[in-house]
Amino acid sequence: MHPMLNTAVSAAREAGRITTRAWGRPDRMNTREKARNDWVSDVDLSAEQAIVSTLRRAYPDHSIMAEEGGEQSGSDADFVWIIDPLDGTTNYLREIPQYGISIALKHKGRLEQAVVYDPLKEELFTATRGAGAFLNSRRIRVSERKDLNGALLGTGIPFREGQDLERYLSSLRHLVPGTAGIRRPGSAALDLAWVACGRFDGFWEMGLQPWDMAAGLLLVQEAGGVVSDWQGNPDVMRRGDVVAGNPKVLKAMLQRLHKAEKEATSRSD
Repeated sequence: MHPMLNTAVSAAREAGRITTRAWGRPDRMNTREKARNDWVSDVDLSAEQAIVSTLRRAYPDHSIMAEEGGEQSGSDADFVWIIDPLDGTTNYLREIPQYGISIALKHKGRLEQAVVYDPLKEELFTATRGAGAFLNSRRIRVSERKDLNGALLGTGIPFREGQDLERYLSSLRHLVPGTAGIRRPGSAALDLAWVACGRFDGFWEMGLQPWDMAAGLLLVQEAGGVVSDWQGNPDVMRRGDVVAGNPKVLKAMLQRLHKAEKEATSRSD
């Protein structure tokens, strides 16, 4: 395992111990609403602190972009760690067992290392650019489905103020037909990891932040999949609208999303 990936795994496991110790114990958590329907707890903050401390000990000059702590610049800004200490906080607070810890490393603008950890299921997804993607040390690949017929898709439904719900509903109307169904588990990091290991044939969501998806994007790519925005552009993290799947599924999804976008635009005119 690459030394930087090994450090990220250690950090994710430490954060996992913090989240599992408090799991199901609301008396151990103080929560506040960052924005409407967007929560943060003491557990998020403690998990993030543990990750940052582990990374800082190993790489004190690297920069860090974390969901709760914002961006912290180091003297070597070529290396940026992108962290979500608890992706799926709403699930976590309601004891829905679907949340993950996401850590990615970007070097000179390119994702190089990725960890997505599900501490409740003890599932550790890892990837190093050019070396493949793994689940608990077992090589994983995206599904081999050739189109959307019978495909199982993951998604995230907009819930924050200011998000374009009508645009999303248009995408849903176009992507549902012929599929085996749509799932909305509640953690984009794990959704992308599930695309990487073939549980989902594809995934789409709008308005994600870099920490929601950075590690998951590299997992999908290293598992043989493709990621883009809804227009097919590769710079996914710039806008936050993501589509992921194997090349054939992604192509089929983009074709339908193109029709959905035209429909949404015509309705708004």
